Amino acid sequence: MARSMTNDETEAFLLEGSRTGKLAWVSKDGSPHVAPIWFLLDGRDIIFMTGTDSGKARALTRTGRASMVVDLEEAPYAFVKIDGTVTVTENDPDLLEWATKIGGRYMGADRAEEFGKRNAVPEESLLRLTPERVTALTDVSG
Repeated sequence: MARSMTNDETEAFLLEGSRTGKLAWVSKDGSPHVAPIWFLLDGRDIIFMTGTDSGKARALTRTGRASMVVDLEEAPYAFVKIDGTVTVTENDPDLLEWATKIGGRYMGADRAEEFGKRNAVPEESLLRLTPERVTALTDVSG
């Protein structure tokens, strides 16, 4: 039987290994889009990056809203779904710090600095998804 995760379980689930987020947003013409993202947490906020001139950045700047799902794709199955507001910051002074941390999570500590420098460029923006609603279930297959 599926059960809700506690806040601590939710945080641990989101940060386990190199699970990607599946970020969803609505484009200017109203069509839905979804793409995988690398992310980290800052408190409860989801921190990620994207190209400043990308369709994703333009849509999120325009609407200020997104949803994200992170899931466990094997039994006992689990997922966290986050709906909330998004802020997009160009030329963020913390871009290198976050790019390095995110690179370390997904590529390993030995490549963190490499990926930080590669991704902390003027063409990248820092994004923050602030949760308004979180649904977190574990043991979905019972």
